[in-house]
Amino acid sequence: MAVIEHALLPVRAGGEDAFEAAMIQARPLIEASPGFISLEIFLPTATGQPYLLLVKWRSIADHRDGFRKSDRYRQWRALLHGFYDPMPEVSYFGEPL
Repeated sequence: MAVIEHALLPVRAGGEDAFEAAMIQARPLIEASPGFISLEIFLPTATGQPYLLLVKWRSIADHRDGFRKSDRYRQWRALLHGFYDPMPEVSYFGEPL
């Protein structure tokens, strides 16, 4: 059963263009991870709203124990985490109804 990782990414005002450029650099890091299936990032419809990140994984363990403990995640964090205020919370969802 695949799972969806969900996070609202609260990017600091004024940092949107730089964040989007950094996300383009960071995307191959997550895509190269074992268990990765797909990634979608939705743009906010108004200034000050968060971006929506949806990542599909084979399992929660592929994200938490695989990607999050890898060197790729350390690079991902260095590229992206400085844009967030506050840090995003991650939730996981299973199969649709």
